[in-house]
Amino acid sequence: MTKLKIKLSDINAIREFVTLTNLCPYDIDLVSGRYVVDAKSLMGIFSLDLAKPINLEIFSDDCADFIAKIKPYIVEE
Repeated sequence: MTKLKIKLSDINAIREFVTLTNLCPYDIDLVSGRYVVDAKSLMGIFSLDLAKPINLEIFSDDCADFIAKIKPYIVEE
């Protein structure tokens, strides 16, 4: 499993992020506090507090291509 922090700042970023996650064959979750949603779900993402960075959990160790594609959304801790 790979864990990162991301920031989705606007609707276009969310839409592009969901499109990228749906191209992946493995599970991807977003964790905000006690809430966990499927990162492939547009409605799920909108249920989270997007004002602050969100934890991203990728259930694969072979995800370098996906991480490269979402680099603009990754924030340093």
